[in-house]
Amino acid sequence: MVKILFVCHGNICRSPMAEFVMKDLVRKAGLEKQFVIQSAATSREELGNPVYLPARRKLAEHGIRCSGKTACQLQAKDYGAYDLLIGMDRANLHNMRRICGGDPDGKMHLLMEYAGQPDRDVADPWYTGDFEATWQDVLAGCQGLLVRLMAESFAKP
Repeated sequence: MVKILFVCHGNICRSPMAEFVMKDLVRKAGLEKQFVIQSAATSREELGNPVYLPARRKLAEHGIRCSGKTACQLQAKDYGAYDLLIGMDRANLHNMRRICGGDPDGKMHLLMEYAGQPDRDVADPWYTGDFEATWQDVLAGCQGLLVRLMAESFAKP
């Protein structure tokens, strides 16, 4: 079983979009039982709040529901609970390392690494209002991540 935690600043836009896009991709591939997929924030400012309405709308445009999700914060213990901790941008990655006390096992990555763009952050719609750009980044990153994970699992003896 692969356990993935997507992380952004507030856990109301990018990381929940990644969580539910990845869950949708995994479901469509018939691999639901092989994954645990969640998301969290590096900050406390949105704790308990639902996914931001424009993010919910963008997911809904693609037939993806995220009802019941509320923002929660990354905790140090999450490092041991997940196989991969995927940040949406470099600031997230910095804060993830701070919260978890580093990344000794190399579990932390940026989502765009899996889209072949390791030096690029996922577009942040909080500042731009461009949820389509965020959707495109999240979809490309999650598709690439799933392809990589499937290839790695089939390569194991």
